[in-house]
Amino acid sequence: MPGQKYISASCSVVHGIVRKNDKVLYKEEGSPVNDFLLSAYKQLGIDYPKFYKMDSLSKLGFLATEVLLKENMEKGKYTPEETGIVFANRNASLDADLNYWESVKNIPSPALFVYTLPNIIIGEICIRHNFKGENAFFVQEQFDIPFIEFYVNDLMDRHNLAACICGWIDIVGEEYAAIVYLVEKEGKENPVLFTKENINHIYEIANG
Repeated sequence: MPGQKYISASCSVVHGIVRKNDKVLYKEEGSPVNDFLLSAYKQLGIDYPKFYKMDSLSKLGFLATEVLLKENMEKGKYTPEETGIVFANRNASLDADLNYWESVKNIPSPALFVYTLPNIIIGEICIRHNFKGENAFFVQEQFDIPFIEFYVNDLMDRHNLAACICGWIDIVGEEYAAIVYLVEKEGKENPVLFTKENINHIYEIANG
């Protein structure tokens, strides 16, 4: 049966600032994006060696998701099939595409080619956390909040999902933004309802 969903946590990585639930966890404004992502990864105590091999889009989404889930989804809380992922962005995998195209001028790089699909970031997160629920990656001109609200609600109502990670993850060159939400069927203390208004409020705070 359809029911209310709740935003258990949110995380944003925008303009050199990592926020979780409106609290600034790390700040390094003005640094090149890959230097910033690597510094944030180290300072926030994340340990996943494969991070170093990822493209920029995957690093951005992976970092945001790790911060999002820390202390908000304990291991084993749900079965692998009960957690889904829904992401969107404007530029698909354009950042990796451009880097791969540059490599083609010399010797094509298989390590870059593997990241020339935007949904690779979903695969990286699923491997890391053993998630096997429904997932999707949409390419949109801008973050379509009403659509994301509808799609996540529909997915959780019609499939065996108790939780869903959703949001916006986009990067081209030095322009980047990740705003992600953990949505669950169970509300915690002082729950934030999963509504268009609350999704947008978090999105606007992240973007200043």
